[in-house]
Amino acid sequence: MELMDYLNQHFLSREQLIQAAQISRRQLLSYQEEGLMPKPSYQLESHLHCNSYFGPYRQEQSCEYYAKGYCSWIAVIQEKRHLAAVFQNFHDRYKARVAQLHDLGFRSGNPKFSAEISAHIETEWGHFIQGIYGLCTRSGLPEDIAAKELATTEIQALLEHKHLNPEQRQRLNLFVNLLDKSSALFAPHERVKSSRHRLVDRLRREFDLKTQSPACREHAGISSSLSVNTS
Repeated sequence: MELMDYLNQHFLSREQLIQAAQISRRQLLSYQEEGLMPKPSYQLESHLHCNSYFGPYRQEQSCEYYAKGYCSWIAVIQEKRHLAAVFQNFHDRYKARVAQLHDLGFRSGNPKFSAEISAHIETEWGHFIQGIYGLCTRSGLPEDIAAKELATTEIQALLEHKHLNPEQRQRLNLFVNLLDKSSALFAPHERVKSSRHRLVDRLRREFDLKTQSPACREHAGISSSLSVNTS
C-alpha cells in the first residue's frame, strides 16, 4: 500500500482534479487531445478479488493521478484557450524562473539557458505535456521544471571534474539544495532509480553536503511555495 499512500498524499486523482478545477471529464480529455493539458503522471490498473459469504467477486478499474499544480494549469488553459497562447505562458514562466535563479546566483554557462533557451523550452514543453514533469517535480509547473533542469544540468557538469575544489563543492551544494526543493520524492518503487537518489541523496552522503535551513532557502529564493503567474 506504500504506492497508494504516496499517490494519495502527493497527487490528485482524475476525479479530484476535475472537481477542484470545476470541469468535466470530457473537458479534461479535450484539453489533453488538443495538447494543452499534460497526460497523467501515473496510471494504475487495479484487479480486485473479493471473497465473502456471497461468494467471489472480481472488479477491474483504472485510476489516473495528476500533479496538484495542474489545478492552476487548467486555469491557464481556460484563460488563454489557444495552444499558442498556452505554450507562451509556459515559455515565459520557464524563462522568467531561469532569469530569477540567475540573479540569485544559480548561474549556468550552458547555452540552453541563454542563447538556445527557446529551443530548449520547446523540448521541455514536450516532456511537460507527456506528464513526465508531473511525476518528477514538486508541482509539475514551469517554475519547478526550470529549477530542476537547471540544477540537474549544473550538478552533472560539476561531476565531470575528477576532484572538486572548495568553490566547486560549495557550488555543488547550492545546486543539490535547489534540486532537492524542486524535485518530487518519487514513488517508493522508483526511488533507487530516480534523479533524486543519484543527484541529491547519494551526493550528500558522498560529499558530506549540508541541507539548507528554511531561512537560507527563503533567502536563496528556492522556497517550495513558488508564486504562480498566469499572465
